[in-house]
Amino acid sequence: MKQLLCLAAALSFSIPTNLSAHCQVPCGIYDDNNVISSMHTDYVTIEKAIDQITELSKDPSANAHQLTRWIINKETHAQSIQDKVLNYFLAQRLKLPADDSEKELYAKKLALCHEVIVVAMKCKQSTDSANVEKLHDLLHSFEEHFGTKEEE
Repeated sequence: MKQLLCLAAALSFSIPTNLSAHCQVPCGIYDDNNVISSMHTDYVTIEKAIDQITELSKDPSANAHQLTRWIINKETHAQSIQDKVLNYFLAQRLKLPADDSEKELYAKKLALCHEVIVVAMKCKQSTDSANVEKLHDLLHSFEEHFGTKEEE
């Protein structure tokens, strides 16, 4: 078994490093609008979770289990948005500009990705509705910048 692992490791170094693919594993399944749509679903879940947490917090001892579930749910969906921005858009969709004419748009998209990640983090950390509203607005701006395919 040890020899097989060593062989696999050795072969991995012989793979060309100049491959250029849209995805880390180019499968053809994902598209920008589909991923953005799932981010909107995450947002709606965060919004509902915050409403439920606020309501259940009025009597936390009677609602401890449900309260815990909603908190975990809120944090999971906020993390999901962060993961999609990091692993899909930053790692795969946002490309370094080929020339100077595209640098401003690149910087704007990069700043937008960062802002979405930070606001999603703030949604994990609190139940402040201002963060939820800001996330909503950012996701619409994100869709304008990254949504590229027409729905069929």
